[in-house]
Amino acid sequence: MQLKQERRFASISGSLMIASQALVAPAQADWFDDDAQWRGDAALLYYGEDGDRVTALEGTLQLTRLNADEQQLSVAATFDSLTGATPTGAVPQNTAQTFTRPSGRGEYAVAPGDTPLDDTFRDTRVQLNVGWSSALNNDWDYDLGARLSKEYDYTSLGVNGGAVRYFDRKNTALRLGTALFFDTIEPEGRAPLPLTAMPLRDDFADEAEFAAAFAATRGNAKEHKQTAELTLGLTQVINQWMVTQLNYSYALVDGYQTDAFKLVSVVDGDGVAQRHLYEARPDQRNKHAVFWQTKAHFGAPVLDVSYRFMTDDWDIDSHTLDLRLNWQFSNGHSLEPHLRLYRQSAAEFYRPYLIDGAPLPEYASADYRLAEMDTYTLGLKYVLPVGQHHASVRLEYYLQQPDGPTGPGQLAELELYPEVQAVILQLGYRF
Repeated sequence: MQLKQERRFASISGSLMIASQALVAPAQADWFDDDAQWRGDAALLYYGEDGDRVTALEGTLQLTRLNADEQQLSVAATFDSLTGATPTGAVPQNTAQTFTRPSGRGEYAVAPGDTPLDDTFRDTRVQLNVGWSSALNNDWDYDLGARLSKEYDYTSLGVNGGAVRYFDRKNTALRLGTALFFDTIEPEGRAPLPLTAMPLRDDFADEAEFAAAFAATRGNAKEHKQTAELTLGLTQVINQWMVTQLNYSYALVDGYQTDAFKLVSVVDGDGVAQRHLYEARPDQRNKHAVFWQTKAHFGAPVLDVSYRFMTDDWDIDSHTLDLRLNWQFSNGHSLEPHLRLYRQSAAEFYRPYLIDGAPLPEYASADYRLAEMDTYTLGLKYVLPVGQHHASVRLEYYLQQPDGPTGPGQLAELELYPEVQAVILQLGYRF
């Protein structure tokens, strides 16, 4: 059934209000109230990169209950699985290369000219979220939430909370929120010591010598990281057709931020790799971000446009522009094309390679995710009614184009910054 304009606008403004708050529910609420309502959202997502690289499958189920007092409980569970091959950061070569696996048990080979990929990349993750929100009085709301995420070698526990103050008959909302995350990292084979050389089995007389050399590159079995976030948000109803939101957020990340599985190659003047070092990143990062979003109803389509700017003390600046147009039809169906543009500068310590004989920097990483890059996402979402419920399908194409300096010698003829293409397919069901 086609929504009236007033109801459609209420949905638009409501979604922006809710998006700025965590979802949760009070213990004193009467969840068996006849007026309470349950809503469920289930989704299955597939993400697949070209070239037999990363493949991800993710399933999510979220249950939300709103009682007569407009106190809202939300419980969500997510399970995802990642497989495939991921770049190590080492440079390609004109000859075959051999690498030691991160655990120290076994090796893998890379063909001439190929980007070094670790093909043992496998992980599963289970995440649980719970939250609730409630009104304190006519002018104030508050929200609380918690999150637990567990992977094979990574555990994350987070809590969040916030308060909302309404003005001008709730046409203006000001929110202050905070979040804390506590992460534990347990890399297989222990965390490598920063900028130590990866040992190769063939360089040693026997297994005992190799094991001793590998152990000499290992540090702690367990590392920790803490994140504190602060967000200040303003949501404003402009008129009956438009609502806008502006957020500022600050995040302080302290602790282990090195990727234990990434390498950086040391090459000579001809571009020939002499050795591969385990990367090193700073143990502190300060991030500032500004986010703006506007939703507007222009006759048939609903325009949803947002822009985000992020800067940090790693010298990464990023810009994200996201555009969606939602067409709702009289039979309950809807179409939503989507375009996302992203650009970032390289981290100050990003090094696609190091030069043999030059002094080692304090920090260095060849992780392409820290490189200068542009990414493009183009997609389409289709929603159809299924009885009293709704099903959806979203298909998107993703292109990532990293960039950086040309390498010396043979590296000038090899692809140091390969493009990444991916397909994203998501199936959803709201009940």
